[in-house]
Amino acid sequence: MVGAGALALGGCSVPRGAPTRGEVIAGAGTEGADFALELVTSDRLPVYKSWGYYTPRKRTAWPGAGGRLQDQRLAPGDVLTVRVWDADENSLIAVAGKRFGDVSNVTVTSAGNVTLPYINTVHVAGRTAESARERLQEQLNQITPSAQVQLSIMQGRRNSVDMVGGVANPGSYPLTERNLALSSLISAAGGVRESLSNPQVQITRGGQVYRRALSHVLAHPSHDPALQGGDRVLIESDPRQFIALGAAQREEVIGFDDDKVSALRALSLMGGMADLRADPRGILVLRRYRADKVGHGPPSGRVVFSFDLTRAGGMFSADEFALHDGDIVMATQSPATTTQRVLGLFGAFLGAGQAARNL
Repeated sequence: MVGAGALALGGCSVPRGAPTRGEVIAGAGTEGADFALELVTSDRLPVYKSWGYYTPRKRTAWPGAGGRLQDQRLAPGDVLTVRVWDADENSLIAVAGKRFGDVSNVTVTSAGNVTLPYINTVHVAGRTAESARERLQEQLNQITPSAQVQLSIMQGRRNSVDMVGGVANPGSYPLTERNLALSSLISAAGGVRESLSNPQVQITRGGQVYRRALSHVLAHPSHDPALQGGDRVLIESDPRQFIALGAAQREEVIGFDDDKVSALRALSLMGGMADLRADPRGILVLRRYRADKVGHGPPSGRVVFSFDLTRAGGMFSADEFALHDGDIVMATQSPATTTQRVLGLFGAFLGAGQAARNL
């Protein structure tokens, strides 16, 4: 009876949550193996860095910081409202019964000019609001010496920035000052949404795209660029991810929470190893390399990196090994766990058999 039960247990698969290290790397180093195995040590870390890192969202150049804040300059597309005060009783400009007259919706043309009644075309693009006001008043004073001009401006696209997303209040924001810092605009837009993981800032300026982590922008004033009219700003979560599998607290796709995520940090993001199941000698990172990289660095398009966290050197190496976008991080199951489950099932079988004989 017992022999038959042992045979039955031997022929069935024991339920478990993850493969062992030996199962995953079976066949490594043999002819025809479709992957390469790397036992990660400190002296191999520089070699892995030389194999390169590919991501379609790699960071780019970054615009420089601006100088001190200055008055904004008028640009084509800005819309002016001109109020002209005139004390002359026979004024050509003031409305009857009032001492002023308004000229609204005066758009700065593509050539940078504006046109008002009774005066010649005036070039205002590149001037500050005060300089443009003075220039218009000079022209009007040739017709009515007592005229005084007030000027209000609604910035057009060339003097506005679009906050596309990633903030509490996206929208179009006029640049009322030159050299306005990116961080100031983010603050004006209500700040970055808390749900974003390792927020990334993208500035599109003409045909150029700039991309950096927000932490880089906030690290030093020299990293906080001055915005220009027409810029489009997008803040989004870091798009890089890794897949967490095996004997860990989390099995899911996990986003990068920092510019650099090490294998050890990834294990922490996974909630750590399952205490009673995981094999600390069998923490694996499975990675794919592009075909054009093979032979110029990685020995195969598929590489399994193995870490032994029972040794100090292995812990340090895991903390210095940078994860790539799309890596698979696996905490393998300890062989002892499988053995214990088999013995547990065998013991349960013996107990059931003894109970049956006592009936």
